[in-house]
Formats: sequence, structure tokens, C-alpha cells
Amino acid sequence: MPASYAYLGPEGTFTEVALRTLPETATRELVPYVSVQSALDAVRNGEAEAAFVPIENSVEGGITTTLDELVAGQPLMIYREVLLSITFALLVRPGTELSDIKTVTAHPAAQPQVRNWIKKRLPDVAWESAASNADGARLVQEGRYDAAFAGEFAAERYGLEVLESDIHDAENAQTRFVLVGRPARPAAPTGADKTSVVLWQRDDHPGGLRDLLGEFATRGINLMLLQSRPTGAGIGNYCFCIDAEGHISDRRVADALMGLKRTCLQVRYLGSYPRAEVEPADVGALRPGTSDEAFVAAADWVARCQDGRF
Repeated sequence: MPASYAYLGPEGTFTEVALRTLPETATRELVPYVSVQSALDAVRNGEAEAAFVPIENSVEGGITTTLDELVAGQPLMIYREVLLSITFALLVRPGTELSDIKTVTAHPAAQPQVRNWIKKRLPDVAWESAASNADGARLVQEGRYDAAFAGEFAAERYGLEVLESDIHDAENAQTRFVLVGRPARPAAPTGADKTSVVLWQRDDHPGGLRDLLGEFATRGINLMLLQSRPTGAGIGNYCFCIDAEGHISDRRVADALMGLKRTCLQVRYLGSYPRAEVEPADVGALRPGTSDEAFVAAADWVARCQDGRF
């Protein structure tokens, strides 16, 4: 029996389309799950080798359901990421006209991406959230709702018609998906990598967030995602989900993580992995003094000072 990858289902989601771009899926069984939580739990309890889930979109930022699942519970690790351009189609049962639509459904992350289109074309429609865009299509097939925003490719799978296509409020909208597995040694650096962590402050004090970000800034590390999430310990208690350029094997990144480990209440390492659609040649030059060679030279200088050889 082949190893399996869990993914946010049912069949016909953008998640499935993005997952199938990974070459290794040819040798994996792809198993749909009803939610991000259930897909990640499948990895935690050993049902699946890895899970593939959405984590960020270019319109609304981080997918909070996924971030919260990675923040809490048994630790997991990100191994790959995939970017997918997103446009929606309005799927309906055969014979449905635009004037017939009173209710629409889709995943909550879809609403901000089609909000203006709805306001213009379906101003009086009632919106209901679905577990995924494909699940919304399934609910339309069953007669629960009049229309669903989903990928055009889902129409045939659920016996629906495409009433409108190429729907999006923002040009070049993309969603980022990640392949998540149990913790293990990260893959070797490629020169175009990303490191993800979650940080908890020891206490709330003026400049606390600045202090955390300073660990990255002083080492010339660019941040690609910064999002706060409530810890559940009361109003005003937050942790911070961060994506930073670089790999944990880079001296500047390792040094920043050591600084954060010393000063934070808790640090959760979520992995170092290749950046999607970025080649090492496309990565900008490091700031002076932040290369591995600069860290080695500085450590050697300190050692010589300790030995009286300066």
C-alpha cells in the first residue's frame, strides 16, 4: 500500500490541484479530509505521511485555521510550499440563472477575494461558509445552496454548470499551500529558503515586539510573514507566526533563533524549506556582515581575543 498524503477535501479543491503539482504525488495515495484540522491530525496520529493545506493568500494574509493548528497541539513541520494562482467560477445546478440565486457558499477565505464582485452582481445574496470550496460545490449539487464559488474544474466533478468564470477582485491573486509532516531533520539548504517559527513573549512590555523583530533585523534577515494569533490565555495575549528568509543551517538564521530562544517564553520551530518559485540566483545579496563567513570570522576574532592573540 503506498504512503498517503492527506489534503483539504473533498475532491475538486484548489488544494488538490496545488498538491498534484508535486512530483512525488505520483507515488502517493491522496486522501481528502473534511477540514484542515482533520488533515493535520491524520499526520499526528500516523494515518498519513504528510498533509497538504492552505496557509496564506495574497488578499487576506495568513489562513488562521492552519496557523492555529500549527501553533497548538503536537508539533508538526513544514517541508514544502506551493503557490497557486486563484480565480473563481460561479457554479450552479443546470438551468439556474443569475436572477435565481439567493444563497451562495464557499470556504471563508474565498469571500474576501470575491466580495466586490458579489456586491456588484449579486447584492442581495446570502453568504454561507463551507468547509472548502469543493464542499460548497457539493452542497449546491445536493440543493442546499443556489451557487458556489469554486474552481472551474470542480463543475464536472459535481455535475454543475459554470455560470460565470474568471471571478476575482484582485489581479494575480495567489494562495500558498504547505506540505506538513512530523518533525525530522530539515532538507538541505538550497540558497532560496524560508524558515517558519512561532514566538511567545515572556511578558507584555513596551517594545516587546520590537525586541523580537530586532533579533532578525540586526542579522540582516528579511521577514516574509508576521501575524499575531491569540493564545487563548485572555485578551491581549498573543503569539507571533513568522516566516523569515533563510535556512536554519545559515549562521545568521541559527544565531537569530538562539537569541529568540534565550529571550522568548517559547519558540516553536516549524521548519526550513525551499521557497516556491524562487531560484537561488533570484535571491538578493546578503547585507554586509551577515554571511556565514562573516559569522565565522567574528567568532574566530573573539576566540583570539580570549587567547590574547588580538
